[in-house]
Amino acid sequence: MMTRPKFLTTTAFIFLFALATFAAGGDTPPSWLLDDARIKVPAYDVKDVPAVVLRSEEHVSVTSDGTVIRTVRYAVRILLREGRAEAIARAVYEKDGGKVTGMSAWLIRASGQNKTYGKKETIDVSLADDDVYDESRLKFISGKEDADAGDVFGYETVQERKTVFSQFQFFFQDDLPTIYSRFSMDLPSGWKAESVTFNRPKIEPSVNGTSYVWELRDLPPINHEPSSPQFASLSPRLAVSFFPDSPTATPLRTFAGWNDVAKWMAELEDPQMTVDDALAAKARDLTANAKTELERIQAIAHYVQQIRYFAVSIGAEKGGGYVPHRATDVFAKSYGDCKDKANLMRAMLSVVKIPAFMVSITADDPTYVRAEWASPHQFNHCIIAIKVSDETQAPSVVAHPKLGRLLIFDPTDPYTQVGDLPRQEQGSLALIDHKDSESLLQMPTTPPEMNQLERKVDITLSPEGNISGTVSEKAIGQSAVIFRAEFRGLSSADYNRRIEGWVSRSATGAQTTKITPADNTNGSFNLDVEFSARNYAQIMQSRLMVFKPTVIGRMESMSFSEGKRMNPYMIESRSYSEEVKVKLPQGFTVDEMPDAAQVETSFGKYNAAYEVKGEYLVFTRSLKLNRATVSPDKYDSVRAFFAKVHAAEQAPVVLITK
Repeated sequence: MMTRPKFLTTTAFIFLFALATFAAGGDTPPSWLLDDARIKVPAYDVKDVPAVVLRSEEHVSVTSDGTVIRTVRYAVRILLREGRAEAIARAVYEKDGGKVTGMSAWLIRASGQNKTYGKKETIDVSLADDDVYDESRLKFISGKEDADAGDVFGYETVQERKTVFSQFQFFFQDDLPTIYSRFSMDLPSGWKAESVTFNRPKIEPSVNGTSYVWELRDLPPINHEPSSPQFASLSPRLAVSFFPDSPTATPLRTFAGWNDVAKWMAELEDPQMTVDDALAAKARDLTANAKTELERIQAIAHYVQQIRYFAVSIGAEKGGGYVPHRATDVFAKSYGDCKDKANLMRAMLSVVKIPAFMVSITADDPTYVRAEWASPHQFNHCIIAIKVSDETQAPSVVAHPKLGRLLIFDPTDPYTQVGDLPRQEQGSLALIDHKDSESLLQMPTTPPEMNQLERKVDITLSPEGNISGTVSEKAIGQSAVIFRAEFRGLSSADYNRRIEGWVSRSATGAQTTKITPADNTNGSFNLDVEFSARNYAQIMQSRLMVFKPTVIGRMESMSFSEGKRMNPYMIESRSYSEEVKVKLPQGFTVDEMPDAAQVETSFGKYNAAYEVKGEYLVFTRSLKLNRATVSPDKYDSVRAFFAKVHAAEQAPVVLITK
């Protein structure tokens, strides 16, 4: 699937520019940049804004044969030394027909001296080092080593290419404050444009014949806040579609609705679902011992998850970025990207008579795709929908109005099991690539109970205040994915150090004596740790002992921002339960223990309780969080909830000598 850069103002179809507007580089910066350098920058409420964008401007000129010229002008004033990284010019292009026809940059120093950058300072690299078959490339000029606070860096690029697409996107800003942002386009005679605005009220263009201009000014910075939506779901975004007023022959692909997109995607993908004898034999071998439909799916899914990932995108502007390689080729070579892996799994399932369909989705932001704009350019990932009978029950099964029960699965994610879906894809709008798809389908969201972490802690407390014991954890669902990714992604030594650090931070100075992880075939993950710590409990007046029953903290924590919240706070679906059994030291009895605690809101519920059972103090706690997006005006309720949870877990128990 084509990759959507985080904050390039195009998706993988590159916007291209009018050569006539390109100003050849010279020793003197162009007049537009000199004008921008005179702009007085306002003060911002947000602390430590590193830079401010003075101009973010794109102009696109389109001809009816699909030739596109794209010109970018960009200027940024560096406010702090940390902002020097913003002094970079960049242009992404595709090798198959695209080209950067002009690129110059200038630095206007606060002292009044200027520096010009041109061809000899331009570097051309692959867009992603590990995507060895991706034709996307990046040209850039870096001025960050020369720039300093107070300087203005600006650049201008021109690109030209042919495309089959009749849609563009433009981000009016990234996270930096922006003084002036503009997107404009010139269309062929007899063509018109329609636009949709995301993350802001609709921006109406100024129109002069077939020329369109959209502008915004004085955009404040977008704050970096914990648990916020992705920037792409916060930054003002423009989506433009253009088409002829009346039916006419054109190589440009237009989409009247989601059914057009679904049919087009299916036309590209379906011929690639090839099967030969070798592939068929492997599918039958994988499923030979499977007794149920779900077991057949699991066997094939596990195999495809092991296929090595390589991003492969060729002919992107002609739709090639959406075309998987033939399943037989992917099987033979044992590598491919997301669409290749989904297509291979689909082909192997067909051998065992299980239908499946490709699904277009965005992998990194569940709020990015919007129903208002029917476009394949909203997607950067491909997964699979498997048609299942009533026999197969799983949390990731959804009902399609025409295709029936579909089990949604991501074969690119090596850590998520069949029946589950990666957290960042849950709740997202996605498109089933089939001729009968009329609209987007919302992906399933697993309930907290499906993302459960259960923990049991057994410790012995000595009369001297030392502790020794074990902690045993069992995780399922997306909680298990976090454990599994860490376990597989680290060396054995690094993993053990990670666990040792977690235990010693919880119980100061604790030493681990044994670490036993278990990545289970049923999708759960177990971790058992033996540990000890000296002087965990505090001895007071030779007859009192004080300690916290929350001996081991949770590895997965939540972060909060100070002051007024600007962005929504996103809470993931998960649950947690723990039982701590403390064997009391000989000669001591419980003198004081905290009251039971219960906190409940619309998005979460917490309980904590204490009980003495013979020679043991038993502490239990549970936390259940529902998936929610809390608006900034309700943020205080989030902080208040977790403040009460924290207070309950910091409460000490007091023992006294008998």
